[in-house]
Amino acid sequence: MTLCFTGIRSFPKLWKSNPYLGLSLGHSYLSLFLKDRYGIREQQKWFSLKAVSAQNTKAVNLLVAKSRYLRKGDEGSNKEVSSDSHLFAAGAARKRSQMNPLREDHALPPVRNTIQLPTKPLTSEEWDKLKEDFKGKANFASWIISQMAHFRSSVDVAKSLLAWVAAKNNGIVGYDLLVRYLYLCVFHKQTSEVIDVYEIMKTRYKRLEPGAYTLLIQGLVHSDRWKEALLLLEDVKKVLIPSVRNYNDCIEGALLHQDVSLAWNLYQELLGHDLTPMLKTLKAFFDFGKNVKDKQYSNKLLDILLYLRNNHLYPEESFAHSIKTWFESVPGEQWKGQFITIKESGQCSGCGKTMESIHLSPEEYEFLKGEIMRDVIDGGDQYKKTTPQELKRFQSFVKCCPPFDIVIDGLNVAKTFPKVRESQVLLDVVSQLAKQNLQLLVLGRKHMLTQHSRWRKDEMKKVQQQASCFFADNISEDDPFLLYATLHSGNHCKFITKDLMRDHKACLRNAKTQRLFFKWQQGHQLAIVNRLTRSKITFQHIPSYNTVVQTTGDSWHIPYDEDTVERYTYEVPTKWLCLHRKT
Repeated sequence: MTLCFTGIRSFPKLWKSNPYLGLSLGHSYLSLFLKDRYGIREQQKWFSLKAVSAQNTKAVNLLVAKSRYLRKGDEGSNKEVSSDSHLFAAGAARKRSQMNPLREDHALPPVRNTIQLPTKPLTSEEWDKLKEDFKGKANFASWIISQMAHFRSSVDVAKSLLAWVAAKNNGIVGYDLLVRYLYLCVFHKQTSEVIDVYEIMKTRYKRLEPGAYTLLIQGLVHSDRWKEALLLLEDVKKVLIPSVRNYNDCIEGALLHQDVSLAWNLYQELLGHDLTPMLKTLKAFFDFGKNVKDKQYSNKLLDILLYLRNNHLYPEESFAHSIKTWFESVPGEQWKGQFITIKESGQCSGCGKTMESIHLSPEEYEFLKGEIMRDVIDGGDQYKKTTPQELKRFQSFVKCCPPFDIVIDGLNVAKTFPKVRESQVLLDVVSQLAKQNLQLLVLGRKHMLTQHSRWRKDEMKKVQQQASCFFADNISEDDPFLLYATLHSGNHCKFITKDLMRDHKACLRNAKTQRLFFKWQQGHQLAIVNRLTRSKITFQHIPSYNTVVQTTGDSWHIPYDEDTVERYTYEVPTKWLCLHRKT
């Protein structure tokens, strides 16, 4: 695993006038490119740190005072050293090897056909020998600590590397090495080591980059010094909006240490930044709520369920179990939870209630059509990339055509199967639908008509023979065209795309309109899910009932996902949690 640091809005603001970013003796510049995967945002950023002379004796003394190594012992053993050993010597903080055992016969795989990562702490002489064997062009210490982070090496092994580096550099360890070592400490839940690194970084650096803040926050919230993670969160706020993960870690820390008021305040702050909370954050509130007999807390948990409904989020299975456990723990209300399936008719097999239909009434359809026209088509949509002239040309085009049965997002559909030529995929889809005597509209871009290895003119000509086609400018966004054509063709018309339309739904001005849009979308959107042969293409079929959290006075129906990973796809879950009061 590696770290992926969040994007920084203003690098000059972060690093300007910061004389405390010394990494080593002297006045050189060190440019770092920290590309690590850590589940933050997948962005890559360059930054430079100016190294200044080591004026801060506290930080230097902290390193030098602990700069003894693990002495070379019997080759098959992994002996501990005394507690006053070097900060990066094996076993200095606790018996990590017992908590996270790594057998020597389970050697880590060779990396890039150069050297094999060690599976036990090495002495100075052994690191010297390994460096001599290293054939790469990169800095040896930086390269090997990156590989250790990737393969999640033992903390003891990484510590012996940093001890070797510190001895070679007058007790100084570079920022990039500290961050990667910090990652390993957090991953292996070595809280005391996290605190040691935190003390060093707090002393030596006035400001850190977001990835380091994220690691420190995550590592500190489980310790007795968890409130210092809140101070780090405040430091992040001075530069940019903290990440969802930052808020999640602080909320979990607050709940872990029984500070419920703080946890809710952080949750509201997160929502105030228009961030979508992690499902594990919401689950933490329900898990904590099992021990809380408070009406106000209960109402806040019900608000979370409505938040899932309004934002069409599906809890994963363990979250659904937490919801069930909490409901059944509410004193005096006698809730009963069942994991059930919903029949094709929309009837619940648990309580017998019928789910809300996704079919809009004529009044709801006309209302939604007007709202989308105003907020998405006529200029309110900030994501639209087109011109008034092109939009007018398209509206005239639609007016001259008979109502469509299916509107196809041509470019989106064509890229469904990457190993197959785009024009061939599009032609196969259109040909299959045309056999059913359906009135088709294909929306595309002008570049699709240019001869290319992925776009053959003869295939595109056959597409145009079987369907009406409109090709927008190459820079245009075709989603507004797709929505316009589908809505103006009538309530029977469906559209095919894997795009979730989240951007356009976000432009609608209130929750009622967004909910209607989602219901309409469920009833009208199809997506290609399989391609058996050129004439056999299957589509995703949406249930006829609304797959969002549904509630009446005495029951709740909550759709959930089996996966433990948060999914944001066009697919909808088929499993439900039914909660109803016992009579």
